[in-house]
Amino acid sequence: MVLQDRVKKPDAQPDWLQVYINSSEKQKQLYKRTLIVVIISQIFGGAGLAAGITVGALIAQDMLGTDSVSGIPTALFTLGSAGAALVVGRLSQRFGRRSGLATGFLAGGIGAIGVVISALTNSIPLLFISLLIYGAGSATNLQARYAGTDLANSTQRAKAISMAMVSTTFGAVAGPNLVDVMGEFAVSIGIPSLAGPFILAATAYILAGCVLLILLRPDPFIVAKALSDAQSKTSNLPLEGNASSMNRRGIFAGASVMVLTQFVMTAIMTMTPIHMGHHGHGLNEVGLVIGFHIGAMFFPSLVTGYLVDKIGRSAMAIASAVTLLASGILAAMGPADSMVVLITALALLGLGWNFGLISGTAILVDATPPSTRAKTQGSVDVWIALSGALGGGLSGIVVAHSSYASLSIAGASLSLLLIPIVIYANRKEGKVEKSINN
Repeated sequence: MVLQDRVKKPDAQPDWLQVYINSSEKQKQLYKRTLIVVIISQIFGGAGLAAGITVGALIAQDMLGTDSVSGIPTALFTLGSAGAALVVGRLSQRFGRRSGLATGFLAGGIGAIGVVISALTNSIPLLFISLLIYGAGSATNLQARYAGTDLANSTQRAKAISMAMVSTTFGAVAGPNLVDVMGEFAVSIGIPSLAGPFILAATAYILAGCVLLILLRPDPFIVAKALSDAQSKTSNLPLEGNASSMNRRGIFAGASVMVLTQFVMTAIMTMTPIHMGHHGHGLNEVGLVIGFHIGAMFFPSLVTGYLVDKIGRSAMAIASAVTLLASGILAAMGPADSMVVLITALALLGLGWNFGLISGTAILVDATPPSTRAKTQGSVDVWIALSGALGGGLSGIVVAHSSYASLSIAGASLSLLLIPIVIYANRKEGKVEKSINN
């Protein structure tokens, strides 16, 4: 999509935008400023995301009275995140990252408030509707990682993604470990204890949205599109660039890596609190395990980003498959009463997801030009969210009719599909990494 309203030709740019087009130093300053703003918003966003993940399944189990539907909350808020990903991507493409991301986080906060009200009124329909809306925060939390790449060059992209993601760690680790505190606070004001973390989620998501709405100026995506347009005019190339600027096989490879890792991670993670409850673990222990899991999802990001930029996207995608395999085997075969085993298995699950998301995101950004990038990113994130919804929904059914061990082994086996996908993409198109040089 070209800059229809804002950027039609270089000499038609607003003065503030022309300043950035003409100055590489201004571009670098905006790149650094964007990363700082995204980092601040992601700290809040991580807290909002983690709180719901920790107790979502437990709320459903409590309100519905059965384990077989305890995967529904994860399925619902990931399904909601699919729709939100599409909307946030389209808004970002048309109006910039600021409008898209702020809208998504604010919607997530409204959904979290709805979950609290549903728990207070014991309304299952309201719970389901609110979880769908709450999913907008999850989608936005993921899409924020793209904002840091808008003005990054090809050797900075994975590091930019990782900086956005690692900042999520602070809120994401704090969220699960505040479960008891927020539960006690909720009880003190007459709200069921399991709804307490959603009070935190609502506050965190709304704050994240306000940070982006107020501080993400100038919008990095609008500047990046204007730069692309100006460069194409100068070089007398069409806006889309040459054929290699849209690497469809690269888009497929990047999307597949992220979709599969999301499916495996969500399926195993969703049923872990239920599995722990069946083996005598309390809510505080559940929060600790999920806290380590989410920490492993985000905290290693700076190292992962460096490795993705240095040793390659494909190598780290394969590392994701191997790590997820180890996680599934350990979760299935380790003693269920061992906190060490559970923490290690879930930490490996988060780390494998981290490898897959950052390498897959870098492949996707490499394969798309700015004129279609946000829209494509939003569309791919829809499939990521749908895979999470499917994984969350199926996980409860699998465990109810089989076991947590069977679920973990199935996830470990599916993760191995990443290897032939990467090999296939490399054989047919040359290494995916070559696209970053185009």
